[in-house]
Amino acid sequence: MCRLRIALLALALTLGSLGVAHPAYADGIIIPEPPICDPGPCPHPVPLSQLAIKYHHVEVKIEQQVAITRVDQVFRNENDATVEGTYVFPLPAGASVTRFTMWVDGQPVEGKVLTREQARQQYEDIVRRMRDPALLEYIDRGAVQASIFPIEPGGERRIQLEYTQVLTVDNGLVHYTYPLNTEKFSTAPLDDVSVKVDVRSDRPIRAVYSPSHPIDVVRDGAFHVTAGYEDGSVRPNRDFELFYSLSEDAIGFSLMTYRDPSADGGDGYFLLMASPAITVEPSDVIGRDVLLVLDQSGSMEGEKFRQVQAAAKYVLDHLNANDRFNIVAFSTGTRAFADGLRPPEDRLEGERWVDSLSARGATDINRALLEAVAQADSERPAIVLFLTDGLPTEGVTDRQTIIDDIQEASPSNLHLFAFGVGYDVDTLLLDSLAQGHHGATTYVAPGQSIDEAVSSLYAKVSTPVLTDVRLDFGHASTSDLFPEALPDLFAGGELLVVGRYHQPGDTTIRLSGTVDGQTKTFEFTDQSFRESGGPAFLPRLWATRKIGVLLNQIRLQGVQKELVDQVVHLSIRYGIVTPYTSYLVTEPTVLGAAAEGQIAADALKQMQTAPTQSTGQAAVQRAAGESALGGASAPVAPSGQAADVVRVVATRTFKLVDGTWIDTAFDPKTMIAKAVPFLSSDYFALAGSNSELAAAFALGERVIAFSGGVAYEVVAADQPGDAITIPTATGATPANSADPYTAPASHGRPLTTLPCGGALLPLGLAALGLRRHRI
Repeated sequence: MCRLRIALLALALTLGSLGVAHPAYADGIIIPEPPICDPGPCPHPVPLSQLAIKYHHVEVKIEQQVAITRVDQVFRNENDATVEGTYVFPLPAGASVTRFTMWVDGQPVEGKVLTREQARQQYEDIVRRMRDPALLEYIDRGAVQASIFPIEPGGERRIQLEYTQVLTVDNGLVHYTYPLNTEKFSTAPLDDVSVKVDVRSDRPIRAVYSPSHPIDVVRDGAFHVTAGYEDGSVRPNRDFELFYSLSEDAIGFSLMTYRDPSADGGDGYFLLMASPAITVEPSDVIGRDVLLVLDQSGSMEGEKFRQVQAAAKYVLDHLNANDRFNIVAFSTGTRAFADGLRPPEDRLEGERWVDSLSARGATDINRALLEAVAQADSERPAIVLFLTDGLPTEGVTDRQTIIDDIQEASPSNLHLFAFGVGYDVDTLLLDSLAQGHHGATTYVAPGQSIDEAVSSLYAKVSTPVLTDVRLDFGHASTSDLFPEALPDLFAGGELLVVGRYHQPGDTTIRLSGTVDGQTKTFEFTDQSFRESGGPAFLPRLWATRKIGVLLNQIRLQGVQKELVDQVVHLSIRYGIVTPYTSYLVTEPTVLGAAAEGQIAADALKQMQTAPTQSTGQAAVQRAAGESALGGASAPVAPSGQAADVVRVVATRTFKLVDGTWIDTAFDPKTMIAKAVPFLSSDYFALAGSNSELAAAFALGERVIAFSGGVAYEVVAADQPGDAITIPTATGATPANSADPYTAPASHGRPLTTLPCGGALLPLGLAALGLRRHRI
């Protein structure tokens, strides 16, 4: 939820006159109001703590792209004094408010809608008076404000509001955003935060995607979907975003692109989403060979093996009409359910056979996998589900020999999904097998449910509609695509591909694959790789995936200087902090080519001297973490200790160095920044010209940031400034852009107003409708 500030400029001036330094707050700032004492002046100020947020619930109903957002939140006054003020709700960027209602404890309260120009003037006034730039990131937004009734000590105030907006559609993709990010400014973690979005459309809803939060998606047919996020004991720190696509085609297709012509050599970034229909005709489902390889060694005895049996029966119960199956159980030796592949009609017999198994013996992984892959038909897609909790201890035990044996024996159309149970598995073996055969590894920690992990993955891959998937971007030049090997397309699933493009323009993209041995191609015309702007999360999503792939490559294939250099550069540029790139947090400076080169050299030496662990808890956690990065659907944001010194604003990463937030792309040895005095007319003019630059200025009083290829340094108000040419509304996220995606990320110092839940503004300043209170 949002953090509140109760403040009076009078006390700030008093503190200044007493020579008290204005403190720099990482999580917020409270300037208490000088109380009115009766009789006479108060001998000492009585401090007021910020208000806590008890809960924040958001319900959104979207019908035919009209979104009605209902907000329900509770503020709690933990002070010994009564508090009252003005509630302000900065409107989401690009929102068109057609209706606004507000309720406070069941009583209707009149709210005033401010235009963007009115809100900007108020924001600037607050920034000048409080010398706090945090509000600048909302400088291109309108607002709603209302008076709040007094809140007694220990009392709570429930605020409910509703607003309506019309969502835009771009290339069949609808975008909804709710500014949840500044909820981190509550004095205590929220007991409960939730966002529920109910979408109905007269066109089929295909891809449903959030780049910001993990969501549960429930579909009720092709035209109704519900997406939800909820958590507890948290301080949410990013906007909630939801994208969904509308399409009546056999495969829904959407393309999002981002480009800043002044950065990254002029290259752009894209996210491609392809999603088949939720349900398909049985005749359109591709028949596969499903092979279950189950570890029944002695270490699996007990609850673990009972869960493996349940997982196997789930798979057998969900075979498609044209599938075939077999089961191989292994320990010291191997046992097969049948001599060859069997039809789905034999599933009950297979389940009884699985129930008859018991855990005993050693672990012959090589023999079991060879027996399974030998049954795969090169003319039909094949999937191997391999479950084990240990290392190879019988037969061939050398890791590379096993990898080579399976590679040589497997047809090219085989997909291998490995499940590592517990911490005694060989992560290098499992990951090499899965990545070498178009699959993935799922690690099941002790205490986690094996059958749930297997059923969750199999439900996603149970109904293939297109195999051997390929992409052709026409005359558009692309590179660095992730995933590198495209997975099959499944009914109700989504294919997410990120990459880079080198020139803007329109093209035709072709998606092709195999259906029953025949090649089928889908064409998507008039796909645009934009010249500038776009969703600001795309570069960081691409960097997140690439870092994950590079770290996996280093772990599986050995340390190479070129790979380490790339990891270091991407980590610094995009703020992707991992256990292996923690120098972004710990190093006193990460600025410039020389510093980056030294960090890369140190990282290379550390990786070369540290032994690679293939088994154990640390190895499993590392393997799972790197795989999660490589397949991430959302960019990784700095958290914990990193969030204190590393901030991400839209596409830029800032590091706190000696009290100044500096863009990590700035090299002090080769670049000169133009000085801009804090609170000067140029300062506000620059913030107003570009919302990404405004969000960077909102980090603090001292900032070095780029806009349009020019570096600007915010210096003290009493220092001279350089001659500045105020750019027009250009750049990656211009303030006046009509682009529905231009919504900069919100980070930085605590806010006087909060976008999602609003804020209580200072009492006592006439221009802000403020009053003083007695204690």
